[in-house]
Amino acid sequence: MTTQATNLNDVRQPIERANGLPNAHYTDPDVHTEETRALMLDGWAGLAVAADVPEPGDAVPMEFLGMPLLLLRDREGQVRVFQNICRHRGMILVDEPRKIEGAIRCPYHSWCYSTQGKLVSTPHVGGPGQNTHEGIKREDLGLIEVRSHIWREVVWINVSGTAPGFEEANAKLIARWAEFDKPLYHGGADSAFRLDVNCNWKLAVENYCESYHLPWVHPGLNSYSRLEDHYHIEEPGQFSGQGTLVYRQLTGEAGQVFEDFDGLSAKWDTAAEYIAVFPNVLLGVHRDHAFAIILVPEAMDRTSEHIHLLYATPEPDAELRVKNTEQWKVVFEEDVFVVEGMQRGRSAPGFDGGRFSPVMDGPTHLFHDWVARRLQAHRQQLAAE
Repeated sequence: MTTQATNLNDVRQPIERANGLPNAHYTDPDVHTEETRALMLDGWAGLAVAADVPEPGDAVPMEFLGMPLLLLRDREGQVRVFQNICRHRGMILVDEPRKIEGAIRCPYHSWCYSTQGKLVSTPHVGGPGQNTHEGIKREDLGLIEVRSHIWREVVWINVSGTAPGFEEANAKLIARWAEFDKPLYHGGADSAFRLDVNCNWKLAVENYCESYHLPWVHPGLNSYSRLEDHYHIEEPGQFSGQGTLVYRQLTGEAGQVFEDFDGLSAKWDTAAEYIAVFPNVLLGVHRDHAFAIILVPEAMDRTSEHIHLLYATPEPDAELRVKNTEQWKVVFEEDVFVVEGMQRGRSAPGFDGGRFSPVMDGPTHLFHDWVARRLQAHRQQLAAE
């Protein structure tokens, strides 16, 4: 089997001797299937943002690794994630975003569920005119709920249900950004955009978490936030990224700026940080706004990046908000040719995963090490079964 042929021992060497991940981890469909399941099902992965369902009753069907899911805000305002299937025959319940006015009704046989997932109606289940039957226990046949948690506006899910609680699993990152534990407000339609890139999802992570490429790929940013102004962020097994000491606040034509998050220490007057939370969420924090990027593996060599900009106040300056979105879109689009170029390069049969700069590539090597460890553990578990 192809997936067993990828030797990951060289990936886990100290950075001075390590190779990057073998080509198969970007070009082999079997490895892609193995990876997405090993890396995304057992931990906490990003699915969406809470602003995708802003009002009670809002429901959005989604797919996650081919699984039909339903993102929903229930009548009490809680965001939930369910498998988007009826417990009767597995019919898809909601096929396009909409407001649930009453119950979630299956279009096949009209079984109905509350927005909390309870089975509330089973028409004719006991025969014509008989809406109950002793063999159908409604309390046992509610929608299958996927474990979820909201942090930094991101809806995180643990499909297997076996991971430690989100706050336990991510305690170090939550503590690192404790000063930003404030209400976040999505900027709305003009503060969200999507980029579709022809690359494996891991390449987007690898590029995001390091600053080494800034002078050549982001000359605008590098004109004031130079390579030497950056530092590494590395937490083995959890996250990696970069920070800058010279964040420059965006200003409008009249000199206006976004309102800062309350209570920040002086460090954040000029600093900003950008962290890849393994496996698929990229986060950024600044004194006056934040962002979240959710990477969705569409295929082995295709990824969609869902970018959302977040603010300290419910209605930030409209002109400045649009300008901020345009600015970030330019920055993220500058990375497209890099990740797509690396994807094409992974078809070169002699490439062994590459070598790392011992000084500059620490965050990317840390991500590769995490991938290798998780895959090895997954394979050992399968072998033991």
